[in-house]
Amino acid sequence: MAVTPESRRWDSLFAQRTRGDVGEGIAAVLAFLGVPDLISFAGGFPDPLTFPRERAAALLAEFAAAGEAQAFQYAPTRGLAGPLDALAGRIEALQGRRPAGDELLITSGGMEALELVGKAFLDRGDVVVVEAPTYLGAIMAFRSFEAEVVAVPIDEHGLDVDELERRLAAGLRPKLLYVIPDHQNPAGVSLSADRRTALVELARRHGFLIVEDVAYRELGFEDDPAPSLWGLAPDAVVQAGTTSKTFFPGVRLGWAVGPAEVSAQLVVAKQNTDQCAAALGQRLFEEYVRRGWIEEQLVLSRRLYRRKCERMLAALERTMPDGVRWTHPEGGFFSWLTLPSGVDAVDLARRAVEQGVGIVPGAPFFPDDRGGDNVRLSFSMVSEEQIDAGIERLASLVAS
Repeated sequence: MAVTPESRRWDSLFAQRTRGDVGEGIAAVLAFLGVPDLISFAGGFPDPLTFPRERAAALLAEFAAAGEAQAFQYAPTRGLAGPLDALAGRIEALQGRRPAGDELLITSGGMEALELVGKAFLDRGDVVVVEAPTYLGAIMAFRSFEAEVVAVPIDEHGLDVDELERRLAAGLRPKLLYVIPDHQNPAGVSLSADRRTALVELARRHGFLIVEDVAYRELGFEDDPAPSLWGLAPDAVVQAGTTSKTFFPGVRLGWAVGPAEVSAQLVVAKQNTDQCAAALGQRLFEEYVRRGWIEEQLVLSRRLYRRKCERMLAALERTMPDGVRWTHPEGGFFSWLTLPSGVDAVDLARRAVEQGVGIVPGAPFFPDDRGGDNVRLSFSMVSEEQIDAGIERLASLVAS
C-alpha cells in the first residue's frame, strides 16, 4: 500500500530531545487561552498602551528620508556598532559597569540569548540548576540540549542560596545556573542583595556559570534595584536581556553580555542560528536610547504596571478565601498563587475558562512534578477595568 500524507506518522521521526511535553491537561488549558472576550491573567505580555507607535513610525520615515541603508541591510553577527555603543552606555548607566566591545552582543530577543548559551555550553547529561519555579522557556531551552534540569526552591527573597550550597556540598555539579533575580517570572519575587553576593561567591568557588535573566529588571516600581549579578561578578556571569518588555516585542531584540571568551563562543553559535539580529530593530532601539525616549516610556510603563499590580493585589485580598497565599511583587508582571490543599490548579484553570477568566497552572514552571497547587497571575495585559471582575470570578471558583 502506498504511503499517503494522511498515513505518515512524522512524530516517530522527531528527535528524542523534542518529545517532552507539559501534560495533556496543561496543553488543553493553554489551548483555551485564545477564547474571545476572556479576562486573561495568563500571558506575560506587555500592555499595548506602552507601544511607541507614533515615534516608531516617525523614525522609520526619518530613515527612509535620509536614505539610510544599514537599518534595512544585514548586520554583523555581534551587532551594529551604533546600537552596541548605545546599549553598552545604557548598561553602564544602569548597572555601573560598561561592557567591553568583546563582551557584548545583540540577540534576537532574550530567548535567543538562552538558546545560544545552551548551544555553546551544554552536552547531553550536563546539569543546569534553575529556580523552582522558573521561566518555562528556559526549561524548554535547556532540555532541548538534553541537559538535566535540577530545581532549587525559592522563597520571598528569591533563590534559596543556602539550599543550593548544601546541594553543592553534597555533590551537585552544575555547568550552568539560570536565575531571574529581579521580579521573577513566574513568582514575582526578587533575589535579596545578600543572596546575590553569596551566589556569585558560590559560582566562583564551584566553577559554574551564572546565566542572569534581566527581562524585568527595568520594570521595578521603586528606583533602588539591587546590584545585578553581572555587575557584581562579570567574570562568572553571562547576562541575558531583552527589550520586549521595555520597548516593544515586535522588534525581537535582546543582548548577552559576559566574559570575552564566553561572548566569542556565543557569536559562533549565533552564526549558526540566525546570523544576525534584525538591523531595523537595532537602529530603532539605538535612536530611542540616544534621544532619551526609552526613559520617558519606562516612567509611563512602570506607573501603569504598578497601578495594575496594586489593583490586583487589593482584589485578591478582598475576595480570596482563607488558605490562599500569593506573592507581593515590587515590579514586573506576575504574582504567584498557592491554592488550599485539595484544589487542583489544572481543574481550576478549566473551570475559570468556562467563567471567562484565563490563568496558567503552575506545573509548567517546574522541571519536575511540582506546581499542582500553584497558579501564575499576570497583571500586565489585562485592562485595569477588568481586574476586579476577573479576580472575583476566580475567587468564587476557589471557594467552591
